[in-house]
Amino acid sequence: METYKRWVRQNKDFVHSLESLANGMTWLLPERFSDSEIGPEAVTTILGIITAINEHIIDTAPTQNVPGSVEPYSFNYPLSLSVLKDLETLVEVVAQQYYGDDKKWNFLAVTEGIKVLVRLSLFRKSGYKMLLCGGETLNDEKHLSSLIPHHQTGNVPQPGGHYGSGYMKHNLGQNQWNLEGRALSALSRFGENARLGSDPVWLRRAQQQHAIRKRPVSGAEGPKLSSILSKKGLPGALFLVGEVLFITRPLIYVLFIQKLGIRSWTPWFISLAVDFIGMSFLSLVTTFPADRREKMFHLSAPEKDEVKRRKLLFTLYLMRDPFFSKYTRRKLESTEKVLEPVPVIGFLTAKIVELTIGAQTRYTYMSGS
Repeated sequence: METYKRWVRQNKDFVHSLESLANGMTWLLPERFSDSEIGPEAVTTILGIITAINEHIIDTAPTQNVPGSVEPYSFNYPLSLSVLKDLETLVEVVAQQYYGDDKKWNFLAVTEGIKVLVRLSLFRKSGYKMLLCGGETLNDEKHLSSLIPHHQTGNVPQPGGHYGSGYMKHNLGQNQWNLEGRALSALSRFGENARLGSDPVWLRRAQQQHAIRKRPVSGAEGPKLSSILSKKGLPGALFLVGEVLFITRPLIYVLFIQKLGIRSWTPWFISLAVDFIGMSFLSLVTTFPADRREKMFHLSAPEKDEVKRRKLLFTLYLMRDPFFSKYTRRKLESTEKVLEPVPVIGFLTAKIVELTIGAQTRYTYMSGS
């Protein structure tokens, strides 16, 4: 194992390139979205887990540790959440294959419940900071400003400490091979290759955890829940409620589907309402009246980008049933028919529509969780 760790750390660029290529090729596997897709999905899941483990190996390289540095948490939350998200798709496929479309929601409810518990624990351990990328990226805003070199195009800090579009490419988008990245990319790839980010999540995580390890030991813990409520008052309570709603929304959605079925509009509207209320609370506490400005939440640049990412996730509602079956699918198929006679473009459009419709059949690809 130590030999493998050394090899990964010495050849990390090659490992990253190989992982991206392998994950991309999984979209071309035969029967990618057929009824018997356990094999292809198992390959995708294994590759995703290997990727997460390799990045953990790189992140924990001994040469990155310096005297007086500390790990942010004894439990590796980003790695655990990445593995859970990869496993969830395989759980869905296996459950559907052996237990049927209805009973698969029992297994999905369990996996979503586990993710909720892990994220709530991370939320508390972090001192009730906003979760970035669902907890897959650690929120340490004091060091994030040093993660992107200023000489890169588009990464020059803007007035007020915010970064330009280059920074968004590093932080707003999901890894194009993870579940949210695949779903949103499939949704927006008509006419252009619309990744949600030019740099994968492993790069951001490696940079951030490297910066975190350089943090001197202070012995101070994050703020307690009581201190946030006492100092921030109502805005603090609204912020906490908004984050809890964002964390628990996928579980609420699955529980209602489990009870009412995927074709019911009730889970769709309730999930949309939970997301809307959570975003409204967040917007409210960051634009509090001037006379109570001291209680307002001031978001860091990564947190502002996380808010934009969450707003972008609202587009996934176009891909969730019953809205997809009644409206979006018809638009996709009509677009395919219009472009079908056009050489090359017609073929590519048909393939994109096929992959999009196939991905839509998977809850985990469109869950935004």
